[in-house]
Amino acid sequence: MGPQGIYLGQRLTSIFWLTLLELCITLYLPFFTVAAQSTSQHIDFPRVENPSKYVNPFIGTVNVGHVFPGATLPHGMVKAGMDTDSPGNHAGYDGDAKYNVTGFSQLHDTGTGGSIPLSNFKLFPYGWCSSYDKCPSSIANRKVLRKVKEDGSPDDWAEPGYFATNLSTSIRVELTSTRRTALHRYTFPPNTTNPRILVDVTNDGQRSSTNPIVRVDRVKAGEGGGRVYGGAEFAGSFGPGRYKAFVCVTFKGEGYTIDAPTEYGIFLNNYPTRGTTHSEQVYIGFQPELGAVFTFPPSPSTSSPTSILARVGVSLISAEQACKTAEEEIPDFDFERVRNEAKATWNELLGRVQVDVTGGKEEDVELFYSSLYRTHIAPADYTGENPKWESDEPYFDSLYCNWDTYRTLYPLMSLHDPVTFANIVRGMIDIQRHEGWLPECRGATVQHYMQGGSNADPVLGEFFVKFASHAESLGVSPEDLYTALLADAEEEPPNWNVQGRQVGVWKELGYIAQDMFAPGGANTKWVSRTVEYAFNDFAIAQVAKALGKDQDVTKYIKRAQNFLNVWNANVTLPDEPSIKGFMQPRFADGTWNYTDPRHCSVHDPEKATCFLNAVRRDGFYEGSPIVYSQYVPQDTAKLIELQGGVEAFVKRLDFIFANDYFESTNEPSQQMPFMYHYANRPGLSTQRARQVLAKYFNTTRNGLPGNDDSGAMGSYVAFYMAGLYPLPATRQILLSSPYFPNIAFENPVFNTTTVIKAVGFEANPADGTGGKVFVESVKVNGEPWASNCYIDWDVFEKGGVIELTLTDDINVSCGEGQLAFPPSISTGGYT
Repeated sequence: MGPQGIYLGQRLTSIFWLTLLELCITLYLPFFTVAAQSTSQHIDFPRVENPSKYVNPFIGTVNVGHVFPGATLPHGMVKAGMDTDSPGNHAGYDGDAKYNVTGFSQLHDTGTGGSIPLSNFKLFPYGWCSSYDKCPSSIANRKVLRKVKEDGSPDDWAEPGYFATNLSTSIRVELTSTRRTALHRYTFPPNTTNPRILVDVTNDGQRSSTNPIVRVDRVKAGEGGGRVYGGAEFAGSFGPGRYKAFVCVTFKGEGYTIDAPTEYGIFLNNYPTRGTTHSEQVYIGFQPELGAVFTFPPSPSTSSPTSILARVGVSLISAEQACKTAEEEIPDFDFERVRNEAKATWNELLGRVQVDVTGGKEEDVELFYSSLYRTHIAPADYTGENPKWESDEPYFDSLYCNWDTYRTLYPLMSLHDPVTFANIVRGMIDIQRHEGWLPECRGATVQHYMQGGSNADPVLGEFFVKFASHAESLGVSPEDLYTALLADAEEEPPNWNVQGRQVGVWKELGYIAQDMFAPGGANTKWVSRTVEYAFNDFAIAQVAKALGKDQDVTKYIKRAQNFLNVWNANVTLPDEPSIKGFMQPRFADGTWNYTDPRHCSVHDPEKATCFLNAVRRDGFYEGSPIVYSQYVPQDTAKLIELQGGVEAFVKRLDFIFANDYFESTNEPSQQMPFMYHYANRPGLSTQRARQVLAKYFNTTRNGLPGNDDSGAMGSYVAFYMAGLYPLPATRQILLSSPYFPNIAFENPVFNTTTVIKAVGFEANPADGTGGKVFVESVKVNGEPWASNCYIDWDVFEKGGVIELTLTDDINVSCGEGQLAFPPSISTGGYT
């Protein structure tokens, strides 16, 4: 063929492909594109103007939820709350009235395990001491009970930004806060002649203080109420480091003037010493109880209660900065103003997610908004309080831990709070810039132990995949973000117990071998780390894809399939031999070791837990091989193939739920109810998800099955109730049906509202079984959508209405054709 013939052939080929492209656009554009005119959508159901009224901060405060119910702003550094002598006081508080109150401290985490974190700088009121030197100042001697209600619960009350309790001594304590400052109000009963307040500088949750310093000013210039300031050094909760923290407390009478405290001084252990103006003590190998006690004049009216305000600034830099911050954030000691402003801040944030309260159950509304609320307690905004380096970037702490939160907390933030999300990402990148690797687990600037992979990778991936076009306007440098990801993926840190990954053997073998000992960390969690490293690399591949780095996409997608290297097809489940194939430990030479698939489950014959422990050498972390053998969200289609096909896959999932191998208390199980989607059985996903919520979650103080894990469980519940489940670091969200007739997400970066409308809605059955809750068909802005099983992120970017037609027939499907199924690597998705 001559040149003209070649040109004609090329032209005809181009015409063919253009014609085919036009045909595809004609056929599929209505299914996968949101109409341009729907960039803004107003909700057409009654708006919840005060969502904080539905928040119950006490859910999960009994048993092992470890939820913080005190006063804070969204992601506030200061979390002012009650401390008790409960053995489960990881957030200070315990909702069981039998435990004593030991004080009201300023820093807490929420929903964590580990050693008891924070609980720094307790204040404690006295109204009963016969004399100053008889006031019990040690934590063991001063503690008192709370008053008790008729139902046996403690006489406590809380709402977002506010906490109150009535002590058995008839003293009422109220707390509110700004970002770095708490404001306490202590109301003493009438005829209290010597109202006193103690400031405990040393007793954190672990009793770990060293090098305490306390200074007392009887009269601060311009303020007569007295001041105490100082600090100490404390142990990290879940890591080997220590941190310094400082406090500044200033007092003021409410409704009357305090010229000066009538008595003041330092206490050491259980001995207050009147009149001391300065005390500086350094103890080596001994942790004293050190602080100050003030006596104040009572209210002039003996028939009226005496209310004393305590403004408490906190800093990780210095006591002087704590004082300066307190004066800037609460200059006027106006308790009601601070409380109202905190509540308004919470209402604005929570109000970005609107639910239709007209057709559902009020308990469901309470559970939803309470869960959403808990997702904004942590991480904490410590910007301006990082003592390790100077930076203009935000600094977020209480990352406790990314292993818990990357699956659902940050994807929920993508839907309604992307600005805060961007600031957290900027802070993580800045940590990598100064410490070499992205943070995984962190508290009060202390690096905590790794639980699995480098799970800041899917956090950054989640942000960039969904906000790439807005990243720079949100202050996130795409180049710096990708550089931070590559540090995790390619450089092995000197201590991969606390940051990064064991990347040497990962790159060499494609899995973490059981017998590869290295000086950089503990030789544990070989299998679960392999599974997580694979997902970490998948997240990096998705960022590379968004950046147009095709070679890196190929490289990291290949590494994302390394889970195959620990899949042993020959291992069977002892109590159900027909279930075959599990993730298993492997040696460096390629031969297999064996772990009973029931290991670390409720049916483990050895009763192991797989918790982090200095002497434990498990191949799995906080989950059984059964659980980890289901965790391949990047390629569930391949998992179905490995497990013997669709029928065998569904049978295995059914067996897991029927025999309690599903672990409601730990995050690796979270996606399991939605895995039926990949087998074209979304009705089973919907039912399993609702059964899980009905069985394990409710609005009582005992309403969580385990630790809330810094809001991870809260975000998990919120997604289930919204009828969604996220695929982190992707542009797809799995779809079910909401617990409400309508739910709307307002995104301030896109300036859009996306409404999910349930046509034919009926309230959820109490046990989660059956009901008119199964998705029969989906429309987006009035046009048919090609899948009943997932929604693309484009819909939330552009806004509009996702209309779900519901049925009571559980035998619904994802729809027709491969495009109806959620993506997987092995079926051509994500690449």
